Amino acid sequence: MKKFSTTLNKNITIPSLIFITGICLLSAFYPDLTENMLNSVKNFIFVNLNYVYVWSVTIFVFFLVYLMFSQYGNIRLGRNDSKPTYSFFSWISMLFAAGMGIGLMYFSVAEPMQHYANPIFSELSTTQRAKNAQIYTFFHWGIHAWAIYGVVGLSLAYFSYRYRLPLSLRSCFYPLLKEKIKGPWGNTIDVFALCSTFFGITTTLGFGVIQINSGLEILGIMPGTGFLYQALIIGVLVSLSIISAVSGVDKGVRILSNINVVSVVLLLLFILILGPTVYLIGSFTEGIGDYMKSFLSLTFKTHVYEETTQSWFYDWTILYWAWWISWSPYVGLFIAKISKGRTIREFIAAVLIIPTLFNFIWMSVFGNSAIWLDIHTADGMLSQLSDNPDALMFRFLDYFPFTKFISLLTILIIMIFFVTSADSGIYVMNNIATKNAPVSPKWQTIGWGILLAILALMLLNAGGLRALQSMTLITALPFSIIMLLFIISLSKALIIDKDYYERDISVSTIPWSGGLWRERLKQIVSFGDKESVKEYLHTTVEEAFNSLQEEFNKNNISSKINFAPDKERIEIEIHYDIVNNFIYGVKIESKVISDYIFDEDNLPDSDDKKRFFPKTYFGDDREGYDIQLFTKDELISDVLKHFERFITIVSDDSSKLFITSNANHKYK
Repeated sequence: MKKFSTTLNKNITIPSLIFITGICLLSAFYPDLTENMLNSVKNFIFVNLNYVYVWSVTIFVFFLVYLMFSQYGNIRLGRNDSKPTYSFFSWISMLFAAGMGIGLMYFSVAEPMQHYANPIFSELSTTQRAKNAQIYTFFHWGIHAWAIYGVVGLSLAYFSYRYRLPLSLRSCFYPLLKEKIKGPWGNTIDVFALCSTFFGITTTLGFGVIQINSGLEILGIMPGTGFLYQALIIGVLVSLSIISAVSGVDKGVRILSNINVVSVVLLLLFILILGPTVYLIGSFTEGIGDYMKSFLSLTFKTHVYEETTQSWFYDWTILYWAWWISWSPYVGLFIAKISKGRTIREFIAAVLIIPTLFNFIWMSVFGNSAIWLDIHTADGMLSQLSDNPDALMFRFLDYFPFTKFISLLTILIIMIFFVTSADSGIYVMNNIATKNAPVSPKWQTIGWGILLAILALMLLNAGGLRALQSMTLITALPFSIIMLLFIISLSKALIIDKDYYERDISVSTIPWSGGLWRERLKQIVSFGDKESVKEYLHTTVEEAFNSLQEEFNKNNISSKINFAPDKERIEIEIHYDIVNNFIYGVKIESKVISDYIFDEDNLPDSDDKKRFFPKTYFGDDREGYDIQLFTKDELISDVLKHFERFITIVSDDSSKLFITSNANHKYK
């Protein structure tokens, strides 16, 4: 009999499942009671603690902007020589699909139209209401939303790939909690992340199913919008999500995300070209200017002096900030997973600017088209549907040619967004529950998908989605505080990181002696071939390392000399149990010689297109340098300078985070 295996961590999985199923059962069996109770808590938070959301999101935005332009922007999310795992297009496609997905389709017409038709703005002119609708939509779907995702994603990617810690929220607390992240504190953080992720995905997918069902009914493909039809939709889409999740990020998620981005662009161009094109381009241009002009006032605005719009502020801005925060563990984990090898500046610029710009274009084209049609063609019919967002998108498409085909394309896009959101969510939940296990049995992935489908169906049938949505928004308050701690933790780590890699060698460079000037000139004006550099490694370098090893032994320091199988790399290593090993190595490197060298008489001669040279490397991935002009004694001195630097750093308590970053031992 095949042994049953699992990578689930019981200290995370069991408490999470108890809490998730408990809340879902309450929402399913007592939907009204649970919704009223959770709504009361949510409303109290939104009214009395809304400033926590306002200030938190503001700090997230300015922190990321600062990092992007600071000296820390060049730090890579991984080793200094690491390269991005995915192409730029695939990377953007995946983070975009996971971060907004269904929401863009659901609110692209509904939100601008709801702002435009809201009675609290009825005293304003039609033009001003249309401009307000655009700028508020920009505000809710712009830089602020992506800054929330960016803080979590950047923290996770940095601590996971830079410090080799697990891709888990607990790792973001390492500078503050140190080894305590392995115990109950770390488990509590991961339980919170797993529950928040599950609630956010379940409610969003539930509303996505309702919109798909509504569209299929309008097109006459499904006869109604009852529970049985919704169950059928969930069954099919979750099955596809499981298949995609089992195939992995490199296949299912990436391929579907790329397909969806292309489909979305085609739909966007269709509405732009066949809609009021000049009006759309002009309103988008003016909207960007209004957004930039009002950025700071919108960021800090709490409507405390405007009682008539305070309820709108709670129902829209604060709800959105809470919603994005509640989704940030899931989206942050996913975009961190796909962002290895990017620099901090590249990560922030892409996450803040590219999706934001696309959101603005998308919302302008769909939202402003709907408002223009409502004024000039629909005679207010779309405004009257503003309270029915499930059907509003499809009624909007009735005013365009090829209605049925475009509506089918829209439903297909929503379905693919559903699948990409669900499969990446399944992947993330399994990642959290297993403490980032590299390989998990397929039954676990399937199990998370089935659980997601069952609880979503149960809540749809009982009308408990609103209650679960309230629970999701409530969890955003404590997580906003956790995210502020992420910033403190990340700031501390970045300061140490920069200091570590840029700390100068304490001993001054040994000046060249005049007695060796002829030998040095000869080396300068000639290009080394591979054999001569290999000879240098096994004479000068090896002799220097042997002499050092002998002296280390005399001083009770155990060291060893390592050779690469191809004899093109040699290093001296001092092993430590707690801190990272000290390594000073030399390897053969090459550079391509420019063509003009061969035609210039007064430049060094070479019979080959490549120049070979000995280059240093170190155990902490710092950039090495050419040592072809070093004598044996100078090389020994250079090793000792780096060893002295190493001893100074490991003796400094503030460097504990970096030097115990698990380079020597596998994290457990």
